[in-house]
Amino acid sequence: MNSIPSNNKEMSPAPVIRPKTSKDARLMATFMLVIAVYLVIALAFPLYAMLSKSFTTAAFDLDNFEFQVNTGDGWSEVVSAAQINETLKLLKPEELVTNVDGRLYATTFFPDFSFRSKTEYRLRQLDPNGSFLVGSTRVADTDWHTYEANKFRRIVLRPSQSTGLDNYITYFSTPALFRSIENSFFISILTTLITVSLAFGFAYALNRSTMRFKGVFRLIAMIPILVPSLLPGIALVYLFGNQGMVRWLLFGHDIYGPIGIVLGSVFFTFPHALIIITTALSISDARLYEAAISLRASAWKTFWTVTIPGARYGLLSASFVVFNLVITDFGLPKVIGGQYNMLAVDIYKQVIGQQNFEMGAVVSVVLLIPAMMAFAIDRYVQSKQVAQLSSRSVPYEPKPNRRFDTICLSYCSMVALFILSLIVICQYAALVKLWPYNLSLGLGNYNFNVMDGGGWASYGNSIQLALLTAFIGTIVVFSGAYMVEKINGFMPIRSGFQFLAMMPMAIPGMVLGLAYIFFFNDPANPLNGIYGTMVILVVCTVTHFYTVSHLTAVTALKQMDREFEAVASSLKQPFYKLMAKVTVPVCMPSILDISIYLFVNAMTTVSAVIFLYSPDTALASVAVMNMDDAGDVAPAAAMGMMIFYTNVGARLIHLFVTRNLTKRTQAWRKR
Repeated sequence: MNSIPSNNKEMSPAPVIRPKTSKDARLMATFMLVIAVYLVIALAFPLYAMLSKSFTTAAFDLDNFEFQVNTGDGWSEVVSAAQINETLKLLKPEELVTNVDGRLYATTFFPDFSFRSKTEYRLRQLDPNGSFLVGSTRVADTDWHTYEANKFRRIVLRPSQSTGLDNYITYFSTPALFRSIENSFFISILTTLITVSLAFGFAYALNRSTMRFKGVFRLIAMIPILVPSLLPGIALVYLFGNQGMVRWLLFGHDIYGPIGIVLGSVFFTFPHALIIITTALSISDARLYEAAISLRASAWKTFWTVTIPGARYGLLSASFVVFNLVITDFGLPKVIGGQYNMLAVDIYKQVIGQQNFEMGAVVSVVLLIPAMMAFAIDRYVQSKQVAQLSSRSVPYEPKPNRRFDTICLSYCSMVALFILSLIVICQYAALVKLWPYNLSLGLGNYNFNVMDGGGWASYGNSIQLALLTAFIGTIVVFSGAYMVEKINGFMPIRSGFQFLAMMPMAIPGMVLGLAYIFFFNDPANPLNGIYGTMVILVVCTVTHFYTVSHLTAVTALKQMDREFEAVASSLKQPFYKLMAKVTVPVCMPSILDISIYLFVNAMTTVSAVIFLYSPDTALASVAVMNMDDAGDVAPAAAMGMMIFYTNVGARLIHLFVTRNLTKRTQAWRKR
């Protein structure tokens, strides 16, 4: 057999053909990078600044300061502050630990000091990086400075800064601070168990019964989303406080503390859990229940072997969402927590009460850990979820059962009564002239201009913030989602953008607000000018609620076939024309959902903006807290109800606009 002669020459490898990126793709990538830069500046940089601050420690280095005294017979020998302190035992070592803004008067080391004396003092420091203040003048050299007694009393020594774990060691060695971790986990776990159980029962009744008034119950269940988390705390005070209407129902227990926090947390987290669990129960396959009946399985066994397994991912997701909401909430424990410390309230106390920003950063990092863990586990659980419905599935339709429907109606009525009672109590409190002494009704509590909190201007600021957040946030979020979903290639950029877009959901509002102080309040930051303005409030609010809005936009965009882009490309039409004429009209319902979501949350948020507002940008939600702090509880309830009614009005406008636009932009769906 003749063999085929082989060519000893090695064939050169074929050239790698890389597809050229189109002009549209490059332009879209540029837009995506711009929004990514925004997220880095508005999220990553502030968090890094806060993390760095948590490792910054400060203490007074007494060896750095040296004194000389002249009582009229010449200057004394040079003596350091450390030597004086060692001789006179003036300050203990723990008293030398402070924050970066700490102050220590130089006169502390001279117990017999009198500003009327003729004594002169000399002071110098050895460390060129150190400083001391003479009134408001900073001195940062190593020269000797001479002062008469009257001026010497104005001198304050500044601490030396270093980096280390001392702040964390102090935190975990302080029982009162460490106990906040235990309290936060206890309240969060207990509230999660109660809320998810109640929400599951409510969702089960809505999906598995033929009871009446389902629409009414769904509407009532969503009410807590429209109010700030402080409002249920105020209602519980009127019900169970020291002068509460039904205080006897607590059998001698105090509403201020764990009981009040749990009841209020159940109220404001209930709709979040209900939405998730309702979605999980609504996609059940009727064939599984038919199989269970044919196998003569009892209703109880069917519930545990069919219903619960089918809804397990929804239950887990709802649990982590509720846990995250409770452990990061600030408003409710601030109003009704009493002496029961929680992590979010500790941040506020450290920053506002003690001006200890470093310890506030430490508590923020501690709070960030469980919040991020809950978020990560929730995302993992969702990634494991598989489709419950296939093309052969049969939607489950409940059958009438008078006894079961009556039980469901009674249960939903009790839950709805709990929700409505807190809202009605707040409205009643807002109208009563002086509880419990003068129960006549009036509008005096709505005269916010004579109350602490910013008056009616704060309400106007909240409207402005909500409108700007809804408008700017919707454009930024939808544009970013469009670029990341419709662009071809650029996988590293897309992956990085998706990571940045998901981060805000894991960041508590208090943590984000404090991080903004460290980053934007730095005079060296070129963006320092926006601190204390409405701009920083809008940036913070859009960033805080970015993730849910982004997921909503991505979900809507995934429903559109990529053939639209292919056709537009073949017709040589730029992407922005396709986006304006096709994508935006088709996705208009989701765009409106994003806008109303941002509006409502901007009206109700407290934790994200509590550190960022100024006298000119005070907000209604913050005014509720400030009025409550000042003892003006009834006006606080009135302002809370104004937020509620504003959100109800916004929802109605959203419903009206959605219906009208749907007729014009979604008619193709009915063909």
